[in-house]
Amino acid sequence: MSAGAPAGSILQQPRSVWAVAFACVVAFMGIGLVDPILPAIAADLHATPTQTSLLFTSYLLVTGLAMLVTSWLSSRIGAKRTLLLGLALIVVFAVAAGASNSVEAVIGFRAGWGLGNALFISTALATIVGATSGGTGAAIVLYEAALGLGIAIGPLVGGLLGSVSWRGPFFGTAALMAIGFLAITTLLRAEGGRAAPQPLSAPFRALRVPALAVLAVTALFYNIAFFVLLAYTPFALEALGVDDAFTLGLVFFGWGVALAITSVALAPVLARRVRRTTVLAAGFIVLAADLVAIALLTESLPGVITGVVVGGLVLGVINTVLTEAVMEATELPRSVASSAYSAVRFLGGAVAPPVAAELARVSGTPAPYATAAGSALLALVVLLLGRRALGRVDVPVIDPLEEAAAVGTGDA
Repeated sequence: MSAGAPAGSILQQPRSVWAVAFACVVAFMGIGLVDPILPAIAADLHATPTQTSLLFTSYLLVTGLAMLVTSWLSSRIGAKRTLLLGLALIVVFAVAAGASNSVEAVIGFRAGWGLGNALFISTALATIVGATSGGTGAAIVLYEAALGLGIAIGPLVGGLLGSVSWRGPFFGTAALMAIGFLAITTLLRAEGGRAAPQPLSAPFRALRVPALAVLAVTALFYNIAFFVLLAYTPFALEALGVDDAFTLGLVFFGWGVALAITSVALAPVLARRVRRTTVLAAGFIVLAADLVAIALLTESLPGVITGVVVGGLVLGVINTVLTEAVMEATELPRSVASSAYSAVRFLGGAVAPPVAAELARVSGTPAPYATAAGSALLALVVLLLGRRALGRVDVPVIDPLEEAAAVGTGDA
C-alpha cells in the first residue's frame, strides 16, 4: 500500500465512505467483467471475434477521451454530482447492453458505460479522502483495496453470472451500481466548497511537455500489449476447448489477483530501490518474453494459462511504476498530467483488441501475441530514446495521495 493508517481507524469509517468504496469495487470490475463472456456473445449474436472485441474498443476509447474533461466538469458541478452522474450512466448503459439483441448495440452501450466509468473513477478518491476518518493514509488504504478487489473479482463475477447467460454480468453490474447510487445519494453529503474551475484546454497543453509526451507514447505501445493479452486470450482459450464462462472467469481471476498483488505490494518496493526507468525497461523486456512464450505455446492449455497469470504479475508492476513516473515527470498539476496521459494510453487499449482478432483470423493464433511482444519492445525503445527528457522520473517518492489517484485512473 502507498500509505498506512492506524489499525483501528481503517474499518471505523462513516457509512458514506463504505458506500463510495463499494461503488469503486464495482467500477474497477468493469474491464475484466466481460472477458469470460466474449465467446458466448460471439456465438449468441452471430458475431466474429473482431466484432466482439470492439466491446473493449468502445469502452476504452470513450473512457480515455472522457478523462480529458472530467476535472473540468467536476470542478463546476461538484464531486457528488459527478459521482452520481457517472453511476447513473453505468446503470443505464449496462442494462441497455444486457437487453441488446445485436453486437453493434452492445458495442455502443459499452461506450456509454465507459463515459460513466471515467466520471466516477476520476472523482472517487477525492470523495473518499474528504469523508474518511483516520486521515489520508486510511483513505488510500481503502481506495487501493477497492481497486485491487475490483480488478481481481471482475472476471470471476463475469464468469459466475455469464455461466447462466452472457447478459448476466451486464444486469448484475447495473444492479450493484444502482445500490451504490442509492447509498451515495442518501449517505454522502454534498461538499461545502467548490474546487477552482479547471480550464478545458489544460490536458491538451500538457501533452506538449516532452517528458509527458514520451511517457504517453510509451504507455500507448504498452497498452497495446496489455489489451492483446486481456482481450484476445478468451478466443485463444476457446480454440483449446475452454469456452464456458466460469472456467474463463477463473483463468482471468488468477490474472487479476496477480496484477493486484504486484501493483500494490511489489511495485512500490521496486520503485524505492531501483530507478523507475530501469524498472520499466526490465518490465517491458519480461512482458515481451512472456508474450513470445505464449505465442510459442498457443497449442498448450497449461502454457497459455501460465503465460496469462505471469503476464498479470508483470503488468501490475508496470502499471504502477509507469503511472508514478507520469506523476513525477513534470511540474504540471497531477490531475492534469494524469488526464492527458490516460487519454493517450487508452487509445492503445482501444486499438489492440480488434487488431489482435483480425491478425489471428489472417495469420493464426500466435500472431496477436507476437505482435504484442513487438509493441512491448516499441514501448522500451520509446522509453530509452526519450530518457534524456525523464530526469525527474527517477527522483524519489511522490505524494501517496496523488499516487493512489493516478494508479486508480490508469487502471480504470
